[in-house]
Amino acid sequence: MNAWEPTAPAREAGTEPEVFQISRPPADVTASALVFASPHSGRCYPADLIEASRLDAHALRRSEDAHVDDLIASAPAHGATVIAASLARAWFDVNREPWELDAAMFADDLPAYARARSTRVAAGLGSIARIVSDGQEIYRRKLRFAEAVARVEAVHKPYHQALHDLVVSAREAHGVAILIDWHSMPSAAVKGSGGRQGCDLVLGDRFGAACDPSLPRLVERTFQALGYRVARNAPYAGGYTTEFYGRPARRVHALQVEINRALYMDERTLAPTAGFAGLQKDLETVFSALAAQNWAAI
Repeated sequence: MNAWEPTAPAREAGTEPEVFQISRPPADVTASALVFASPHSGRCYPADLIEASRLDAHALRRSEDAHVDDLIASAPAHGATVIAASLARAWFDVNREPWELDAAMFADDLPAYARARSTRVAAGLGSIARIVSDGQEIYRRKLRFAEAVARVEAVHKPYHQALHDLVVSAREAHGVAILIDWHSMPSAAVKGSGGRQGCDLVLGDRFGAACDPSLPRLVERTFQALGYRVARNAPYAGGYTTEFYGRPARRVHALQVEINRALYMDERTLAPTAGFAGLQKDLETVFSALAAQNWAAI
């Protein structure tokens, strides 16, 4: 899967796996061109991961974009369809190419098609991560390539088939699809960005390649009007989902939004703070602005 292909076959009815959840607009709300994704908020940790890990459950959760699915839970009321991963990022990262694997993590040789030299693999954050976000090693044993194959088949393929279907449906219904991939980032990652106090959000559009400029411009201005500090493409320009699906010439526009975790959660305990409710309310303002835009005109 090297490029987003709008003619990929649809999944058979009734075969949707339990690796993600889809929330659609209620019956009294008209569905829009908006498709929201939360690929890193999954908090289901398979027993095989716990058994193979040298870390405890809390340490494993440090790579999780905790509560992002809850932050965007109101989006269907504004016409957006939301897909949220249920399985933990530490098990398999669906915001990566499927075969973005670290050869050093495996007991057997990887096939030639594995992308073992990407910058994300070098950082320990391939599709099967070597480390959690604070740098701790996850595994206490070598994996087998068969384990990677099983995770690709069980997690990556069904998630992206479902996301693909949602994007195609939005484009067919509205003439355009607007895909926004929602994430959270450690506050330490953006200290010094956007001024001495860092920034609150980073918008990634692959430096303009993934969407029409009106999309990040609207999101940026709406957040700024609410008092947030917003940066563009640094340090996050958009991951696999933004790059893979963002095809403006095909009427599919993709944007990644990274939210500073310090705005809404205790980064040590991962518990929501008093800021959660305020951020959630402000996000509704952003959702309303997105829903009100005539995206078919871009």
